[in-house]
Formats: sequence, C-alpha cells, structure tokens
Amino acid sequence: MADVEKKDTVIIGAGPGGYVAAIRASELGQKVTLVEKSDTLGGVCLNVGCVPSKALIQAGHRLEQAKDGSTYGISTDNATIDFKKTQEWKQKKVVDRMTSGVKMLMKKHHVDVVNGEAVFLSDTQLRVIPTGEKQFMSVDTGATYEYNNIIIASGSHPIEIPGFKFEGRVVDSTGGLNLPEIPKEFVVIGGGYVGTELAGAYASLGAHVTIIEGTKSILAGFDKDLVSVVLKKLKKKGVDVITNAMAKGSKQDDKGVEVTYAVDGKESTVKADYCMVTVGRKPNTDNLGLEYTKVKMNDHGQIEVDNQGRTASEHIWAIGDCVPGPALAHKAFAEAKTAAGAIAGKKTANDWVGVPAVCFSDPEITTVGYSKSQATDKGIKVKTAQFPFAGNARAVSLDAPDGFVRFVYTDDDNKNIVGAQAVGPEVSTMAGELSIIVNDGLNVEDVALTIHPHPTLNEPIQETADIALGFPTHI
Repeated sequence: MADVEKKDTVIIGAGPGGYVAAIRASELGQKVTLVEKSDTLGGVCLNVGCVPSKALIQAGHRLEQAKDGSTYGISTDNATIDFKKTQEWKQKKVVDRMTSGVKMLMKKHHVDVVNGEAVFLSDTQLRVIPTGEKQFMSVDTGATYEYNNIIIASGSHPIEIPGFKFEGRVVDSTGGLNLPEIPKEFVVIGGGYVGTELAGAYASLGAHVTIIEGTKSILAGFDKDLVSVVLKKLKKKGVDVITNAMAKGSKQDDKGVEVTYAVDGKESTVKADYCMVTVGRKPNTDNLGLEYTKVKMNDHGQIEVDNQGRTASEHIWAIGDCVPGPALAHKAFAEAKTAAGAIAGKKTANDWVGVPAVCFSDPEITTVGYSKSQATDKGIKVKTAQFPFAGNARAVSLDAPDGFVRFVYTDDDNKNIVGAQAVGPEVSTMAGELSIIVNDGLNVEDVALTIHPHPTLNEPIQETADIALGFPTHI
C-alpha cells in the first residue's frame, strides 16, 4: 500500500468556500492542503457562474445604452457587437484575472494546492486520485492523506432533466455563458436566479428569449411585487414568459432545437437556436466516499452540520453548496471563516439573522431577513414601509425610476427591522447595508438618523425609515 502522508488541515474544493477557508486557516496558523479536481481555482462562481454572468449582463446593458440614447438626446447609428470579442473580454479580462488572483493568494498564504479528486477512506484518511482516473482503490493510484481536520467544500452541479441531455444545442448555465454566437431565438427552461439573469442578458444583446417556468411565477422565492417590476422590464425587452409549464422534451439538429412543453396538459413547441436548462443545482456529495465515514446527509444529498460547520464525524467539516441553506458564494465565504476558526479553537458560529440574496435581473432585486408573510408565519407582528425610486433624484437622472425599497419592522415601540427588500437600479450595491441593518438588529430610528449622501441610490434606505417613523420627506 502507498505511504500515508500526514496533513494538518485539508480542504476539498477550491471554490468560494474552499479557497476562503484555505486563506483563513492559514492566517490562523494551520498548514493547509487544498485539493481541487479541475485545473483552475475559484470554482463555479469565478469560472462559469457569478462572475462571468455579471460580465455578460454588463455587456448587454452597454449595448442597450449604445443602441438607444434618445432619452438623453443622444443619437447613435448602427451600434453593433462583436460577440467573439465580448466572450474574449469576459474570459481573459474578467475570469482569468480573478482566478489568477486566487492562485496568487494561495501562494501568498503558503497553501499546498493539489490537483486531483478526493475520496474518503475513513474518518481520518483520504485518497487523492489524479483527475480523470477511476481506479481509486488501486494502491498504485493517487496519494493517501491522514489529516487532523478536513473541510468539504465540494460545491454543486446543474440538474439535468429528462429529455434535455446537456449536449449540442441543449446547454446548462456553463454552456449558456459560453455560446459562440448571440442566438436569434433562445429558450430558457427555469425562471430562477440564473435563468432570469441570463434571459435578460441575452435579450439585451438582441436575442428573442422565451422563458419556460414550471411554477406560477419566475423568481418564485421573491415577493410578487418585487417580481412584477422585473417582469415589466422583461416584457419591454420582448421576452416571452410562459408559466405553469412542464418541459417535456427536445429535438435538435445542426441548425437548431425544438422544445416541447405542456400547460394544463396541452402540448406546444417552440423553436430556437439554443435551449438553456437552469432548474437548480445538486450538491457534489455522491462520489466523495462519505459512506466510509460517520458523516450524515439529508434527503437532498446535503451534508448535515452544526452552526460551526462540523459534521457527525469529529474531524470533518462542510461548507457552501454541499450543506443546507442558499447556494450563495457569500454564504460559503462566511461559513469558511467560521469552520476554519472553529478548527483553530476560536468561538465562531454561523449565527446570522439572514443571508442577503441578490438577483442581477433588470432591474436588480435584493432581500435579507424576513418578508412580511415569513415574519407573520413565525408569529412576529410586523408592519411595512416602502419608498419608491420614482422619488429618488439619482434614479430619475438614470432614467430608472421603477422599483422601491421596503422595510419589515416589528409592530411595537422598538420598531426593530427584521427584513428588507428592494427592487430597482443597482440595488445590489445596497445589499451590504441592508444586511448590517437586519443582522445587527437596528431599528427604524437608527436608520433614519443615519445621514445618507445626496443624490445617491442608497437614499431610499433612509427615506423608508422616515416613512416608518411617520415623517416622510420626499413622498
């Protein structure tokens, strides 16, 4: 049998959770080994997810602005896009820059990066097999590590549905981000975060987009009045949204793809150049050999952990998409720091009130904490107050007056803010402030007394607090 190498802290996966855990563990004095099966660092988020999608969304906004500046008295003729150059910019100037930055950080923190696939042999031992090799139980394949502690940050992968195998002109979100051309017709199955964001991006780039969603609304996790603002803009872009629709199957050739779907049992078809399927993600826990450990998983294939990320096995921890909770990079960042700190003996915990969520739709949506209905379900008596961007000078000057900011606060003398929602121009930039307000337990008076600079898009935060106090200013 191959020699066993002794390791201090091992981390599986170099995505947002994994590489941040490696940095924090190193800062706290641990000797870190980071195992990553791909040849790049940064995981889905940096390579084929959060970061490149925002680059494509930005390109779409720029093209829209170039095509129509008539609102501002600007005339432009024949604004065009070289999509090959757009894709090169996205890859070389955005993705490659960010992933090379992670590589530099690993070197700076003296993290030993190992390329290979990790498989548990027991609660204290791990085999790392060269990527692509299957005979991992062979004594001649890979390296065996015995570790003091290990953090699983293995991430997730797109769900494939029957009749829509990811090949050719049927693609997952990765394929959707890397299309060789702007499709004339583009079908998106699934109107969640990813589907809605990329549908909007390609519509801005000039595609006619059809969203097929199985539930009664796109962005089902958000309040209806938030979603209605996004739907209004999608309609303006010419996007067709078909809800309560079941995707049945697809047929393709070298020129296009035909998608069949059913609404109330009646089948219809739509033809497109490409079909992108974004119906959710599944945690990467199936092939880790967790059956050889004491680690417990739920019915969704997620690893069960306590509020520090510790599993049922004393020296095994887990964070990010492979544990319960929203599959968000910033949640993984926070969990990574908590787990690395706990391993180092620090008093850490994932004890936040709410994780901020952002959808980079057009316009953007951000939420944190409870909605009114969620608070009511929890037995919390609440009121709401909201301020429209139509009353905000900066939004009006950007020709983006649609949307609002809303607080959910306790119906008592304290008026503690337990939730916040916003839809409107660049509201992703206020997500951090809203998270501080909710997670630090501020009340409406705290926020009303915080001076916000004028004219900015964050002013509606203070204006909303004024309304909750009964002293509205610009409405």
